[in-house]
Amino acid sequence: MKIWCVEDDASIRDIEVYTLNSTEFEAEGFPDAAAFREALCSNKPDLIILDIMLPGEDGINLLKFLRGNPDTCRIPVIMATAKGMEYDKIQSLDLGADDYLVKPFGMMEMVSRVKAVLRRCNPTEVQHILKAGSLVVNLDEHTVTLYDERIQLTLKEFELLRLFLSHPGIAFTRDQLFNDIWGADYVGETRTVDMHIRTLRVKLEDYGKMIETVRGVGYRLEIRANDTKGI
Repeated sequence: MKIWCVEDDASIRDIEVYTLNSTEFEAEGFPDAAAFREALCSNKPDLIILDIMLPGEDGINLLKFLRGNPDTCRIPVIMATAKGMEYDKIQSLDLGADDYLVKPFGMMEMVSRVKAVLRRCNPTEVQHILKAGSLVVNLDEHTVTLYDERIQLTLKEFELLRLFLSHPGIAFTRDQLFNDIWGADYVGETRTVDMHIRTLRVKLEDYGKMIETVRGVGYRLEIRANDTKGI
């Protein structure tokens, strides 16, 4: 699945592309409408994340162009809007946007929104099962099974496990985990992450050892053949 990100802020664009490429997607970034239009002449994405505030032609005009062009009118579009700009959200949806993200947003929220929109638009094309040996996470049913038995996780434990299984081998800081799972507006401490990791490891039994502590950093999930073979 090809995801194109149209965002003039290079730091935001780079992390969007990096995060999407770290999942099952193939992502590419564009700094403005001109570069995006040029790329459309030779290729088409499966979904577009489109910032409203762009230099030159803004995202609203670009959305109008996409929806008015027979070659692009069916491409799903997620608009990125500034916090508090209610009119931008309403206008985007009225013009045919499939969803929106309010800045600043977490990268895992972005991935979740992308998957949700793709499910609606291409219900047979997205994989919603994450597996590691006998550990299976069904994102559609929001269930986790271990050795074919259902195990009960809290919402935050489920989100942590989904994040780790979607990015095996990637080390996340406690701050990253806290912001992505609990959100920047949540009032709490990063040791909340440690508590949830501890209970998640217990519930995953032998598979809990796959969630490794990275000293001075945070946590990562490492899938090795010895971790799942014979478990």
